Amino acid sequence: MADARARLDHLVVAARTLDEGVVWCETTLGVTPGLGGAHPLFGTHNRLIKLDGSGSPASYLEIIAIHPKATPTRAAHQRRWFDLDDPAMKARLVQHGPQLVHWVASVPNIGHAVASLRAIGIQRGPAVSASRQTPQGLLQWHISVRDDGQRLYNGALPTLIQWVGAHPTTHMPHSGVSLRRLRLHHAGAAGLRAALQALELDGGPSVCDGPAGITAELETPSRGRVTLLSPP
Repeated sequence: MADARARLDHLVVAARTLDEGVVWCETTLGVTPGLGGAHPLFGTHNRLIKLDGSGSPASYLEIIAIHPKATPTRAAHQRRWFDLDDPAMKARLVQHGPQLVHWVASVPNIGHAVASLRAIGIQRGPAVSASRQTPQGLLQWHISVRDDGQRLYNGALPTLIQWVGAHPTTHMPHSGVSLRRLRLHHAGAAGLRAALQALELDGGPSVCDGPAGITAELETPSRGRVTLLSPP
């Protein structure tokens, strides 16, 4: 799916195990996430929920965890995406369970987007090629991942993705879950706003000063309005 402008692609909920992520989703959102797949490059796997009726088309929620039986094909010195190898992140997932930790923005030209952030002093990481198998064929994309795996701005600055060919939502069933609002909080809100402006994000989230974090308000079919808060 080719995007003319940068936009929200998906929310990232991290879990210690994928089974815990599924239970969290069923308990919190009242729906069972659809099948995802494995990411050989990072040694992770996921489950997915299409976000219906959201302001950003073709968006979804991803529940992701380290795959216990997989070794990343990425170089040994390079960490997994989304801070999943970070000891503090691992400790939070053990203590508090699955939680919203990040979001990803789809961009029409990831090389240009990464360069735009670099021009204002933000090293978002190089664009790497990744893929996963699905029953409908191979999903492929380019994604910005730093060697240290850091999300930056405590997860409020998006990872960048450019899909090659089909978007995963093409074959995802409707869930009845929709994203009503996404808000980003950070003490360095001015810098975060500058980054989103550099990306020319279409209909982007609001940015507020304050303790670092992400707030996502979801409308669900059986739980009503649900607010997800990322840890500081």
